[in-house]
Amino acid sequence: MRPTSLQHFARFGYAARGVVYLLVGGLAFLAALGRGGDTTDSKGALVTLLSQPFGAVLLGVVALGLFCFAAWRIVQSLTDADNLGTKPKALFRRVGFIVSSIINVGLALSAARIALGSVAASGSDDRSTQDWTAYLMSMPFGQWLVAAVGLTIAGVGIAMSVKAWKAGFEDHLSIDAPTRRWVRPVGRAGYFARSLTFLIIGGFLVMAALHARSGEAQGLGGALQTLQSQPYGWILLTVTGAGLFSFGLFQLVVARYRRINTPDVSQMTDALSGKASNLLST
Repeated sequence: MRPTSLQHFARFGYAARGVVYLLVGGLAFLAALGRGGDTTDSKGALVTLLSQPFGAVLLGVVALGLFCFAAWRIVQSLTDADNLGTKPKALFRRVGFIVSSIINVGLALSAARIALGSVAASGSDDRSTQDWTAYLMSMPFGQWLVAAVGLTIAGVGIAMSVKAWKAGFEDHLSIDAPTRRWVRPVGRAGYFARSLTFLIIGGFLVMAALHARSGEAQGLGGALQTLQSQPYGWILLTVTGAGLFSFGLFQLVVARYRRINTPDVSQMTDALSGKASNLLST
């Protein structure tokens, strides 16, 4: 794969990710206003595409884009395409890229299944979260593991808030001052909204660990429903839905303006072979 091709793949991936968040945020926003939307997760949002004109084709395009995004995350992690380095904080972020890749592969497979008419096979984020929570709890020290995952997710949510406040999301963008004036508030709204959902999801996992009940774990859909059920929940859901929609818009900005440092083929091969050698030697 030529470096220029990898750049196109990465941008296509960011755009597909943006479409998913546009759907999730838009549906939550409409649900808060009583206009026929729904507090759904990423998979549920993809199902709504199926009822649109050429819905199956659109889903296929989104699925392909998510596969591209997952592949780009692997490249980011293994080749350090963003020059993060090897300090503990940088390694944590690079491991996070791998986790993101796995999640997006799952979402891409769900989109493909939905496009092929296997809606039931897609499941839901909440169900998937409960399944792997139950699996972790069945292991030695399972409750501690689930609590650790919940605290990690909540910690990522806090980090997103800091990133939103400091506008750290602009670090890899090539934008001029006029563009920055409207990109910054869009990015901030998006990251603050994601931060809130991560904090809620992390809190659910911690409570599931404390009560030893995997059914208490929730994903994105559960987090949005929790907001909606609060006093003045429609206000909270309106703001959060608008924020997630903003994050989708920001991902389209990223698809256009991000600096994507693509390693050459030999560099990628060396990185992959080095990782394989390290695994075999352990």
